Amino acid sequence: MLQGASRTVTQVVGVLLLAVAVAAFLSVAAVRHGFFDLQVYYGALTWWVHGGEIYDYLRPLTQYGFTYPPFAALVMLPMAYLPWLAAIVVSVIATVAVTAVLFWWLIDPISVRAGWTRWFALAVALCLVAAYEPMRETVNFGQVNMLLLFLVAVDLLRLLPAGSRWAGVGIGLATAIKLTPGIFIVYLLVTRRWRAAVTSMATAAAASLVAGALFPDASREFWTEALWNTGRVGELAFVSNQSLRGVVARLDPEHPSTLAWLALALGTLALWAWRSRRAAAAGDEATGLALTGAVMCLISPVTWVHHLVWLLPALILLVDNAMAAPARTHRRRLLLAAALAGYALLTSRIVWAWEQDFTGLDGFLGSNTYVWISLALLAFLPVRRRLVAPGSTAERSGVPQLDEPDGRAPAAERHRIGRPLSVR
Repeated sequence: MLQGASRTVTQVVGVLLLAVAVAAFLSVAAVRHGFFDLQVYYGALTWWVHGGEIYDYLRPLTQYGFTYPPFAALVMLPMAYLPWLAAIVVSVIATVAVTAVLFWWLIDPISVRAGWTRWFALAVALCLVAAYEPMRETVNFGQVNMLLLFLVAVDLLRLLPAGSRWAGVGIGLATAIKLTPGIFIVYLLVTRRWRAAVTSMATAAAASLVAGALFPDASREFWTEALWNTGRVGELAFVSNQSLRGVVARLDPEHPSTLAWLALALGTLALWAWRSRRAAAAGDEATGLALTGAVMCLISPVTWVHHLVWLLPALILLVDNAMAAPARTHRRRLLLAAALAGYALLTSRIVWAWEQDFTGLDGFLGSNTYVWISLALLAFLPVRRRLVAPGSTAERSGVPQLDEPDGRAPAAERHRIGRPLSVR
């Protein structure tokens, strides 16, 4: 008992020291954006409630307006009736809450493998993610990225593996709120989860139709005009755009090649489709989520730095795969090094060193650092295979997902169990 109490005290002290270190780092490194995007949402919704057209609104002295579909406006509408400070509080609390739940699902296998107390593993992860640039940008801008990631994760990590008839609803809602998560509908189609794909499409369509019926003028304006007005989202060559389109635009900001971007996007999608089908065949839904999040960031015309919270599942899974590898092996060291390097670079604001001048070889490599990380995760994130009976405690914890690179159990394990009991 004394040993357990001593361990708890050590963990509490460790978390407190880490929290202080992260707070000190944020006081120096974090950029204060004044909840800029939340101000756009709040201003547009308030304008709308008082009789204006929501897609006509531009934040004063800027070119930025409401860019999401009408269903997103419907979901956010209660914000217009809150005081501004209350809207900030709701935004921050919602982001922190869904992040904590998502991390509980993804980090629980790591804590079990490593023999760590679960609350300690979660607390350490939340401290580390607070320093992660895309997360601190999401919070400081008042963005909705983590809420959308959570909706998708509910489907892929909880409902789809359980065979629920509701699988696909979260993806459909996320797509109706913001179009880019629609890539997860394609993921369901590519991996032949037909019922979930139909459910997601039906949900997205139903949500959009409800918004259209309630707000016909706003819906007509969005689908015929606002959606196609790319000038509302910002400059493609801006260093914050960490997508393949941004890479191409920075090569020639005045005349970015659409053909080059499409060729890169198609090649990236082909790689993603192949790797996603392998993950689905192995029953590794978490890796399917991570791969699709990475490809979404890569092929989207605009992927601002705060959108890269979609890379968090991949970084966590690198650690999970490392802890599943035998101790003191080259594989464990390599995976941990990759996770640490990716996290460190994505926390460092390194791309901003080339904000004013991204010319030359150093500009090409440095200003696109986050794109290279997304590509590396898409290409090399290990696919694991599930080796336990469906519905067992071990399966729910995620621990038995072994990270064999060829998708097979080790020879000794295959001999012992004969064959996988469940490969979904």
